[in-house]
Amino acid sequence: MMDILVVEDERQIAGLLKETLDIEGYRTVAVLNGEDAIQFALRETPHLIILDIMLPGINGYEVIRRLRDHPKTMHIPIIVLSAYASHIDKIHAFELDVDNYITKPFDTDELLARVRSQLRRVQQSSLSPLTKLPGGLQLENAISYKLASTEPWSILYLDLNNFKAFNDVYGFLAGNDMILLVGHICQRVVYEYGNTDDFVGHVGGDDFLIMTTPDRVQLLCQQILTRYKQQSASLYHLEDLERGSISGVDRKGRAYQFPLVSLSIGVVNNQVQHPHNLDEIGMLMAEAKRHAKQSSDNIYSISSQKGVHYHEYPHPSHSDSQSMIPLVEANHSSRGRYHFTEHNAFAEFK
Repeated sequence: MMDILVVEDERQIAGLLKETLDIEGYRTVAVLNGEDAIQFALRETPHLIILDIMLPGINGYEVIRRLRDHPKTMHIPIIVLSAYASHIDKIHAFELDVDNYITKPFDTDELLARVRSQLRRVQQSSLSPLTKLPGGLQLENAISYKLASTEPWSILYLDLNNFKAFNDVYGFLAGNDMILLVGHICQRVVYEYGNTDDFVGHVGGDDFLIMTTPDRVQLLCQQILTRYKQQSASLYHLEDLERGSISGVDRKGRAYQFPLVSLSIGVVNNQVQHPHNLDEIGMLMAEAKRHAKQSSDNIYSISSQKGVHYHEYPHPSHSDSQSMIPLVEANHSSRGRYHFTEHNAFAEFK
């Protein structure tokens, strides 16, 4: 179901719009001012926003500017619905990059037609066709946004281990279910434990990315790994789950027991490292990913340039017991010099 945010300070019009859109099968939320609209959009990332210009507090133009400036909301289509009918007002709105402009009084059928048109474009955009998460250029924009910030940030790079073996044995539809599961877990955990403007993206395949702040990293990793361990069990045959491995065939056609699919999380932040551009972040993430994959169980790590320092971190193993898994932490002493041999982690969407 598509989610639509209506931003309208006149309660009667807001109620009419909500009722009309609900009848059409959309899930609609109405707010009465610009600040609430921005907070809701950052938190919920609706598929479409219908926005009045005349609002209490900040006006609709400021709402548009702030939504377009933030990588989490910059892709959301915005339809302006306003009593301002002059060419100057419309030109101003389009220069701020709105997608459509309708003047009041409005025709309901025309509004619904434009809503349907914009939502079709959303489905054909750079969102992942499978997970509906931002990817490609939107990921690059989100990372560039963080690079330009002086505030502390962390990037979590998530990757499934032994996913190809699972995909070969269980089929691509089951593989899609596993990818969807990881995407859903990331979204729910970030929604419940992350910051309002934390960003979740789908790099491609079984790789995901989360942008957050350093103070949220440990909790997010703990929750994601725990939920993945619990919820992924339903995707296996009972005999594979009990055995703790998948019976498959390797690349040379030989029978082989593959481990169950585990989840690795590599972490890079601007408190330990000081990357300057996308390429440097990509190399740091590749190094973090390589260290994370060195364990057969679900771990998370922080990449380093000069050395790796291990810290114990309790994490549930595939059995019921608790295992102590190393947290790989970084020292990054010389800025701007990178000698990693691992491929760039963002090469898939560059």
